[in-house]
Amino acid sequence: MIKKSIGLLAGMLVTVAVYAAGAQLRADHPDTYTVRRGDTLWDISAKFLSKPWLWPEIWQANPQVRNPHLIYPGDVLNLSFINGPRLKLEPSAHREGEAVPAIPLDQLRMFLKDMRVMDSNEVSAAPYVVGFEEARLRGAVGQNLYVRGLKSAPGQRWAIVRPTHVYRGFEQDDPNDAENGIVGHELDTNVAMVRTPWAEDFRGDGHYGRGEDLGVEVSVIGTAETLREGDPSTLLLLDATQEIRAGDRVLPLDGPAYDPYYYPHAPQSVPANARVIAFADAMDAAGPRQVVALSIGAKDGVDNGQTYAMFQPGERIHDDVASNSWSRGSGEKVTLPEEFVGHVMVFRTFDRVSYGLVMDGLRPVHRGDRLAMPE
Repeated sequence: MIKKSIGLLAGMLVTVAVYAAGAQLRADHPDTYTVRRGDTLWDISAKFLSKPWLWPEIWQANPQVRNPHLIYPGDVLNLSFINGPRLKLEPSAHREGEAVPAIPLDQLRMFLKDMRVMDSNEVSAAPYVVGFEEARLRGAVGQNLYVRGLKSAPGQRWAIVRPTHVYRGFEQDDPNDAENGIVGHELDTNVAMVRTPWAEDFRGDGHYGRGEDLGVEVSVIGTAETLREGDPSTLLLLDATQEIRAGDRVLPLDGPAYDPYYYPHAPQSVPANARVIAFADAMDAAGPRQVVALSIGAKDGVDNGQTYAMFQPGERIHDDVASNSWSRGSGEKVTLPEEFVGHVMVFRTFDRVSYGLVMDGLRPVHRGDRLAMPE
């Protein structure tokens, strides 16, 4: 990933003159900016670039910026107009703290380490919690859990996970079909997890229980350590963010690796069925700095750092003016133009689904919002 990113940045150098001509500069950009603790590269770039995701091209024009991520609190960004607009970085004499990240990684730890999308059969076949000490209905920190199907030596640690969404594909064999796409169904966590092994939360969208099963999102809700081997095995619950239930799955503690750095860039193309399909940390709508699930993944050419614009479908209204009628709602139906919502940047990619962070927005993000090129 790092080699690929370096190659990408090298290729961008040929376009620096174009961007430096001022097309990407905000009219109200500051002359200088001193980097502060808590800043992100996206937020800083948004202060002087009309397209914040293009900051690697601009900053790479400065010879002293060997790595555009290694910018620290106290550094001064100076936008001068010598031979045209040019951004210059003046490192502080005493650099302090960690380098400023591209996006707020501290807010994404759970999605980078504790959330993953897995094959449904793999989740179903994983070892599972079957009971608790003293015949309790739920497990709490410091108590013993009994797990079936686990082969583990004493002292080994495990992640306790719970399925949260199931992703289903429709008409995937026909890219021209109007229903081609992926939807995310919430899983009903109020139902005992032993129900086959979970129950989808039916929202009446007509897709319940149908479609190709493309994967299950699971969330790490605790960690446990093996005390005794056997079937069931005995595990001690070390920590948990929720009460542990019968049916929760047991998986290896370390999940897939994730990128420490992100290079924002526009995709080469956008699949026609690219949509927002689920919320990771919201109910009915999401906003800036919240995580959404997208209906495209690695198999669609998606990689981390890709930035998309989101558009909300136009509403269907009645044209009562043209109908010449006093009765409201009697006119022909007209679809209004779609509305720009904001930008989303991909930070975690799976085969058919990706996680994206909403970077900015003019209105709330909803399920079904369309993805497009960021321009």
